[in-house]
This record gives sequence, structure tokens and C-alpha cells, in this order.
Amino acid sequence: MAVLTGIPKRLVATGIDEQILQSLIQDANEQRIPFVKLAAESGKVPSAQIAFAASEEFGLPLLDLSAFDTEAIPEELNNIELIEKHRLVPLMARGSRLYVAQADPTQIQPLDDFKFSTGLNVEPVIVEHNKLEALVEKLINAQDSGMDDLGSELDDVDLEDPDAADKEAETATNANSGDDAPIVRFVNKMLLDAIKMGSSDIHFEPYEKRYRVRYRTDGVLHEVANPPASLTGKIAARLKVMSQMDISERRIPQDGRIKMRISKSKAIDFRVNTLPTLFGEKIVLRILDPSSAQLGIDMLGYEPAQKDLYMHALSKPQGMILVTGPTGSGKTVSLYTGLNILNEEGTNISTAEDPAEINLEGINQVNVNAKVGLDFAAALRSFLRQDPDVIMVGEIRDLETASIAIKAAQTGHLVLSTLHTNSAPETITRLANMGVPAFNIATSVSLIIAQRLARRLCKSCKQPADIPEEALLDLGFTKDMLETAEIYQPVGCDQCKGGYKGRVGIYEVVKITDALSRIIMQGGNSIEIADVARNEGFNDLRTSALMKVAQGVTSIEEANRVTTD
Repeated sequence: MAVLTGIPKRLVATGIDEQILQSLIQDANEQRIPFVKLAAESGKVPSAQIAFAASEEFGLPLLDLSAFDTEAIPEELNNIELIEKHRLVPLMARGSRLYVAQADPTQIQPLDDFKFSTGLNVEPVIVEHNKLEALVEKLINAQDSGMDDLGSELDDVDLEDPDAADKEAETATNANSGDDAPIVRFVNKMLLDAIKMGSSDIHFEPYEKRYRVRYRTDGVLHEVANPPASLTGKIAARLKVMSQMDISERRIPQDGRIKMRISKSKAIDFRVNTLPTLFGEKIVLRILDPSSAQLGIDMLGYEPAQKDLYMHALSKPQGMILVTGPTGSGKTVSLYTGLNILNEEGTNISTAEDPAEINLEGINQVNVNAKVGLDFAAALRSFLRQDPDVIMVGEIRDLETASIAIKAAQTGHLVLSTLHTNSAPETITRLANMGVPAFNIATSVSLIIAQRLARRLCKSCKQPADIPEEALLDLGFTKDMLETAEIYQPVGCDQCKGGYKGRVGIYEVVKITDALSRIIMQGGNSIEIADVARNEGFNDLRTSALMKVAQGVTSIEEANRVTTD
């Protein structure tokens, strides 16, 4: 009988029968597997005792994985290929040191592989074999972010012509890559989860050593998944097949569209764009939910007086309504809401969009295409020969488009459009800077809506904020506001994201009155126009945001984020 040394000798000292250890050593040699692995999996020696003996023998720190927050392991350390190959897990990095969970300290080569992969000095930490195996399996399963465990929630999810898409996907991917069904399920899950969360965009982003998926929810990006970087090409190919793009073209940006059928009665469209980057194609999907265009004006967050101004402008047979704000501020929803109000059997409505985001039954929608000469101006000229009542132009970008739109507004048509400006007064000066005569602006534009989107406080967890009145007055609140103010702050719970759930519109709605027409005709700048608008009783964006704070709808932090003094 051989003399026991090393870890087996330490185990004898803890009370393990020597005969059992001799038998395990013999089996390990015959099967050519490490002693620690065989001893732990045999069930004849407790894993805790093996870990303690290994720690003592090699003078290494001992860690109980059940007391370690494995959710806090940085995503960038999760090299799934190495974790699966060596059954070790990097736990944390501190400076130039990488701490790796290991059950068997006699295995040296795996540590060298982690050192080579990360460029850090590896420090092993001894853990129990069984707990380490459980953690390894957890990380491997998590890499797919639910690829293999979607359950029945995807049963009713389908694509337009799904058989054709799957057939293309099958031929587009590497024949040696194995079964690609998990990629299909992963992409479908990402799309479905984004819809459930009410997200507006999905970002698929490849980097050198990692891949991440982010959702823009309530205007803020959140990381939701980290599939292996090795799947970059497959994920891009799947999304491009779904979007009917050229999967062989990876050098230039492409645009496409996906229709996902959630049920027999509901489908969601995704506008898709690819962008070649250093490490693959970044793909962004804009979620186009037709139900967002059916919200109704009461759901958008207009104050009663602002709603009345918008409804009155929509009821006029002619004139121009301009909606302005940065990208992602909800301009499209405001325009579509107005179009739905006007969409009646006796009204002919035509829209020129780049592109048409949501299909509206009963409205003639045109996608502009500059490559073939169909720009906004060309579409507008054609509309005027189509006996229109209402015209919507996706965006006024140049003098030609602005001139035709104003001419339409002056000749008995109601025109709706957007500009990218920060406020209602700046919209007027922007038109003037384009070259539109002041007289045409003053006589054609009937209403300007500048808007932003602020996050709503979660009703389940928001708490009253204790802020001195002097501080509130300094922020811009008026004494009238503070008389009935209910100011809350975000907290955060399992029903929301950081204390916020959903968004609400913040609006500056300015009707072009006689006083405003005069200052426009006089060539007034945006500051002078803003002063007149304020005197006419129209709230600017800052005041509207503070009113939402006083009503307990949003927080002071959100008001500060979306508006400036």
C-alpha cells in the first residue's frame, strides 16, 4: 500500500478512512482523471473537506461560493470557452491580479490559459468542487440569455413568411457551426422581451472580447444580455435575414424591416439598421408599435389648455402645425395622434415620411427615396395634385420643402410637419434662416409644439421629497404651483427601473397670435419671440416640466434632465 501524500494525507487527518482514499487514488489513476474531481463526484468524501485539505496543503485562500455574490462577477471576465473547457471561474479582478475559483490546485495549465487570455496575474482561490461545477453550469446556461429555455411564451410569435426566413438562415450560416436553432430563439426572445418591457430600441453591439445587447427603455439604455463574442456573425446573419437584407454585404450600412406577429390580431414592426464597426456589424432595431399611435390625445400628457390649442388647430381647414424636438422626443406619436383624430371617411390625408414608421389604415403614406428623386419636395408637389385635405411632411429640411408646405397651408390645406429645433421660438427663427419670408411664416404657421419625454415616477414606490420652499423657488417653481404641489422622488422596486416606469410628454404649445405675428414680421429673434409668447400666457418647456413635478408625475431630476433654464 502506497504512502499517502498531499491532499489525501490531509484528508486522513480530517478523519477520512485511508482505505477509501487508496481506492479513489487507484481509480483516478486508471481513469486518468484528477483525484479531487473523482473524490468529490464519488460522494465518498465531502467536498467541503476536500476544499479545506487543498487549501491547507497549498497555502491558498478558501472561499465558500454559497456566500459569494456570483451575480457581481463582471461580464467581461466571463470567457465561456475557457470556463467550459477548464471548469474554472474568474471571480474578480483587482489591479493586475485575477482571482480564479479552483477546486483542484494541482491543475496548473488552466491558470496559464486564463493568464494568457486576460494578461493578468492569476491568483487561485480554493472552492468546493460541487459548488464550482454548479456555478460553471449556471454561467454556461446564462450565456444564451435564455436561448434554450424560452418556454411557451414564444409559441404565438412568428415572422412574416417565417419558413422562407428560416430557410435563408439555414443556408446563410456556417455548415460546421452545428444547430443554429438557439440563435433563432435567442433573437426572438430579445425582440419579445423588448416589446414586453416597452422599450423603444434594441442595440446589438459587437466588441473585441464581448458582445452586448441593450434596450432603450423610458429613454435610457440598459444592458440586458451578453452572448459570447463568437456568435457575432450568426446573430448579425439572423437579423439580416429577418430584415431581408443582403447577408453577404458587411462593408456598408443597410436598412431593413421586420414584422413580428405577436398573436393573430397583433403584429409589431421593427425598423432595422446595420453599421459596420471594427469587430462586426452593430445592429439597431427601432420598435414601431402601432398601438402607440392609437393612445389618444388624453394619454400624451398635454395640459388641458395645451390640448385645447392642439385640438383647435386640428379643426381648422388650413394652416400649418409644426412639432419640434430632438430625436426620440415623441414627435411621431404626436403627429400620428393628430392624424388619427382627422382620419375620417370624408378627409383625404397623405403623408411623406422617411420612412413611414407605422401603418395607418385610411391614410395614404409615402416613403421618400432620394435615390430615385422622390424627396419631400417632390412628394409634396405630387400631393397637391391629389386633391388633399390634410398633408403630413415627415420633416422640413430645406427651403424648397418649406416653401411648398407653406404654399399648401395658404391654399386651403392643413399641413403637419416636424423640425429639429429645441423650442417653439427657435422653430420660427429656423424657418427664417432657411429663407422663408417672415410674412409667410406669420400667416401660415398656426401652432408650434415643442416637446420632450420625461420618465414617469413609479406609482408603487415613489416617496415624498422634503425640499425647502426656497430651493424650489430657485429651481423655477412659482408660489401658485407650490400651493398644491405634491413633489416626489424615485426609490426603485421590482415593478420599475430605478424608480421610473413609463414616460410622459413635456410640451410647449404656442399658438401664433396677433402679437406673435407682429414680432415675427419685425424680424424678432428667438429670445424676443419667447418673451412675447410668455406674455401671451404660453408655458415654455421648463415651466411645463415643473408643473409635471408639482403634480407628482415626474421628479425634479427628470425635469432638469430634459429641460434647461
